Amino acid sequence: MKYCFLSYLWLLLAALVLFSCKSAKLSDAEEKHRIGEYYEAAAIYRKVYTKTKPQNRDLRGYIAFRMAECNRIINNTPRASSAYMNAIRYNYPDSIAILRLAQMLHKTGKYGDAIKQYEAFLKLNPQNKLALNGINGCLLAPEWKKTPTRYTVKKMDKFNSRRSEFSPMLYGSNFDQLYFASSRTKDKESKISAITGLGNNNFYLAKKNEKGEWLAPEEIEDEVNTEFDEGTPSFSTDGRSMYYTYCSQDPESSRTAEIYVSSRSNAKWGKGVKVQLLKDSVTTLAHPSISPDGKYLFFVSDAMGGYGGKDIYRARAIGNDFGPIENLGPQINTEGDEVFPYVRDSVTLYFASDGHPGMGGLDLYKATRTPDGKWEIENMQTPINSAADDFGITFAGTKETGFFSSNRNDARGNDHLFSFDLPSITVQIEGIVSDADEYPIEDAVIRIVGKDGLNEKVMAKKDGSYKVELKHNNSYVMMASARGYLNQNFELVTSAEEKNETYIVDFFLSPISKPVLIENIFYDFDKASLRPDSKTALNELIKMLNDNPNITIELAAHTDRKGSIEYNESLAQRRAQSVVDYLIAGGIEKERLEAKGYGKNMPKEINKKMARSFDFLKEGDKLTEEFILNLPPEQQDIADQINRRTEFKVLRTNYKLY
Repeated sequence: MKYCFLSYLWLLLAALVLFSCKSAKLSDAEEKHRIGEYYEAAAIYRKVYTKTKPQNRDLRGYIAFRMAECNRIINNTPRASSAYMNAIRYNYPDSIAILRLAQMLHKTGKYGDAIKQYEAFLKLNPQNKLALNGINGCLLAPEWKKTPTRYTVKKMDKFNSRRSEFSPMLYGSNFDQLYFASSRTKDKESKISAITGLGNNNFYLAKKNEKGEWLAPEEIEDEVNTEFDEGTPSFSTDGRSMYYTYCSQDPESSRTAEIYVSSRSNAKWGKGVKVQLLKDSVTTLAHPSISPDGKYLFFVSDAMGGYGGKDIYRARAIGNDFGPIENLGPQINTEGDEVFPYVRDSVTLYFASDGHPGMGGLDLYKATRTPDGKWEIENMQTPINSAADDFGITFAGTKETGFFSSNRNDARGNDHLFSFDLPSITVQIEGIVSDADEYPIEDAVIRIVGKDGLNEKVMAKKDGSYKVELKHNNSYVMMASARGYLNQNFELVTSAEEKNETYIVDFFLSPISKPVLIENIFYDFDKASLRPDSKTALNELIKMLNDNPNITIELAAHTDRKGSIEYNESLAQRRAQSVVDYLIAGGIEKERLEAKGYGKNMPKEINKKMARSFDFLKEGDKLTEEFILNLPPEQQDIADQINRRTEFKVLRTNYKLY
């Protein structure tokens, strides 16, 4: 941005004025400002401003602008507006004061006045995108208010306090827990933050009772909460990791936000550990959001090379580490601030911004990635958005319901939690996943990919049933899979008619040929090398893997009860690796294969088919050493032979699916 910045001569004159006024207190304010203690800096600036004579116009304009900036950052919009007006009145030489005043007027819903200030700024900076988008937003906002979306929004009084609450995040498979940050405290003697004028933020948790009703939130007593600031949580899909923003308070240096991660153990969140994304310690890193597939960590930073203000970045997950950071580009990021990303699925990102055309302050936006890699940006409009700051959204899975934070209608500028819900047409698909013998398959997985951007994995219940909500007038591709079973695909086009509808689709999966793997893979005695007569079974396995390209498997080798545990595990591991090596030579990617030698640690449990084949065994028998020793010698040999086996099981069904 090319603003009219202070000239060298003006700085020199200002410095002389400051010196002549013996402005020690102004120096204190500037130091507080430098290290990010905006609340205290604003208060000192205000005192210095009132003591500065109106005749010192340059100094008054300088102090007013600095005071305005601090109040803007801590969301004291009325004081910020007044201070920017004073800065302009005293001819503050940087035209950014006009832009900031326009933004404050915009944020209070004074759209006509805001447009006038934006236009005044554009006379000096004709191509400035923030001002152009600001005018666009001021023109759109009244129209959006006239025609609100179908969302319903409600202030969550049960969650809110007189202080501040923000960045809610739903947690749990049933989305029945809500984490958020709050500056509330029971300690009346707790210190007020020099940064915000509020208490430091800690994590709070609200839960639903057995009736599905939200209970009052309680402060988390786990180690993840400290005396400093924590906020903006994001959870891994397995619920074991929580990424969050952490702000320590070193009195000797600037206040820099960092990203930390806490691990869950024994139902408690452990002490946070810093996530290493950059080598330097002064760049802001905040607002983490881990993608549902765990492949990327999205976050906010003011790193060099961005598009202005704070930008949204992502880093690829590499084990427990993260790769180089990647800016999401100018379709997402603007010269303003893009903050609080929320990754809903592989193609949908929500974020807050004050740089795109909006209703004022931070607005919430939905970004959808198109097949060609571009982003389509959509303002969520009223009632989700308002003239104030609206940010930090979370959804209950695929449902159009959840929570967000906003400082609308709060004179102090404090943030609070709001719920939202979109009454929708109910279109669903349901059915049963069964095997070829029509026995329900437990733990079956139904993956659904739709042209509407849906990409969901659903687990069937114990009775094999499943149910998924869809959208009308859309096409979907479905794939049912289960451990030990081949995949089955189905295509569905839902009706364009806007009405409630239920589609019934049952899946009948053919079982993967376990008998081939058990009976027809052979090794030489006491060796790991495969015998030639194993090729038929192994080639069948290669074909199955090629027919199901999105699964990864574990090759498991087992021995009988004879010999030591250590020897059998070593032999089994080498045998399993021999199978893996054969499959890799046959063209299967090594990342899809894992060798595991269990030795004699996992004796076979008899299934229905085996019970039919061996009349001395019944379903559920486990061929432990104790069990086998109670059998006659002939039957012992058969039991040992059953235990000597090579098996495979499906580990993942989403390999390279995205």
